[in-house]
Amino acid sequence: MTNVIDFLEKMGQNAQWNHASQEEIQLALASAEITPELQAAIVAGDQVSLQALLGLTPLCGMYMPGKEDEDTEEVPPGEEDDKPEQSLSRLQTPAG
Repeated sequence: MTNVIDFLEKMGQNAQWNHASQEEIQLALASAEITPELQAAIVAGDQVSLQALLGLTPLCGMYMPGKEDEDTEEVPPGEEDDKPEQSLSRLQTPAG
C-alpha cells in the first residue's frame, strides 16, 4: 500500500502527469511494482475501486447547529447571581 500512496503523492506533486498518456502512466505504475488491480483502478480514475482495494472507507461528516432554546434567558455579563469572589468569601471562616 505504501508504494501506491507514494506513487500517487509523486503524481500529485508533478504537473507533468496531468498531460501524460495512459501508456506513460502504466509504465510508471509497472516500474513502481504496483499490483495490476491497483494499476487498472488508477489508470481508469476509479476512486471507488481504488479505495476498496486499499481497504479505505470514505468518511464524511456534517455539522448542523441546532436552534437555540426559546425559554433560555441569557444573563448579560456582570449580572450573574453568584460571582466567584462572593462564593470564595463565604467559604472562608473568620479567624479567632
